[in-house]
Amino acid sequence: MIIKPADRLQTVKEYYFSKKLKEIARMRAEGKPVLNLGIGSPDRPPSEEVIQTLQQEAEKDHAHGYKGYTGLPELRKGFSEWYERYYDVNLDAEKEILPLIGSKEGILYISMAFLNPGDGVLIPDPGYPTYQAVSQLMQADILTYDLDEQNNWAPDFRKLEQMDLTNVKLMWVNYPNMPTGATASEDLFDKLVEFGRKHHILICNDNPYSFILNDNPRSILEADGAKEVAIELNSLSKSHNMAGWRVGMLGGKEEYIQTVQKVNSNVHSGMFYAVQQAAVKALQIEDEWYRELNSMYQKRRAIVREIFDLLNCTYSKDATGLFVWAKIPESADDAETLSESILHEANVFITPGFIFGENGKRYLRISLCSNENDLQEAKSRIRQTIN
Repeated sequence: MIIKPADRLQTVKEYYFSKKLKEIARMRAEGKPVLNLGIGSPDRPPSEEVIQTLQQEAEKDHAHGYKGYTGLPELRKGFSEWYERYYDVNLDAEKEILPLIGSKEGILYISMAFLNPGDGVLIPDPGYPTYQAVSQLMQADILTYDLDEQNNWAPDFRKLEQMDLTNVKLMWVNYPNMPTGATASEDLFDKLVEFGRKHHILICNDNPYSFILNDNPRSILEADGAKEVAIELNSLSKSHNMAGWRVGMLGGKEEYIQTVQKVNSNVHSGMFYAVQQAAVKALQIEDEWYRELNSMYQKRRAIVREIFDLLNCTYSKDATGLFVWAKIPESADDAETLSESILHEANVFITPGFIFGENGKRYLRISLCSNENDLQEAKSRIRQTIN
């Protein structure tokens, strides 16, 4: 007898990258040397000091028990000081910060904490697929809003005001944006806060990319009155090469933090002590760390742009973040077809933009998480394929 899954799973598909990694593994098993330029998982380690801290703290006898549901005080303080130093945002370490086992999990916790079945959720198109998948699991009513290249991938507030926002409770925004690399201006964050206040909508900015190829990190919590209607997720995954460590945070007003904590405390029993102490060290790292990391990404980005030039794609040179987002030429049918062609003819995987929404169908995305040799090899294979 096979037990029937919950009905909510009928609306959720397996994550695109989960399926694609299986296909790439099969191709490699067949002897095809596939280069994966798709997923944004940093290929370099954290700083040496962070790794040393992890090792030293893990050797302590008291490190291995449960460490509470709200994170170590040192970690909350570390996040608070980090926000003040780089974002000029004051967050009370005791009341306005909640460490998370990765910010992706935070998307689920926030949705569980605030959404009832039938509540409306505003989700960007293009946007991170998890926003939609989690909203479907919550049986929420999904309303997508368009992001357009002509508007620098910012919401069109005129169109938003024309939508039926009666039951909308939560709005996902993501700046610096993934997949497009667009950044938010002070004016954009001000408008988002004003929009949330006007319509009684909680604005959640997902902010893991603000230190990558970006000289001006911003937080939506900088905006006047933001804490009344906005919360923000952040992470050490990309900024400190700690994706597998699963260290994230939620910042915002105490009442919102406590609401999410009701879910968080029932889901896990705290983060490993040594990981938390290593995260504290990462948050104290000097500016030179970010400069060296971004110097590496600048070199990689230059090669990625050359790959897109070979494919006659166009891209913004003002974009930031861990990816290059490029529009395919008019001669190409669609991005998925082009991506599949490159995969099977050149053994190079490039992410097709359709997975991020309808507005991504004519775009491709390449991650900067492959080393220069692999990127040069990918460029060479693609050149041979198209010549």
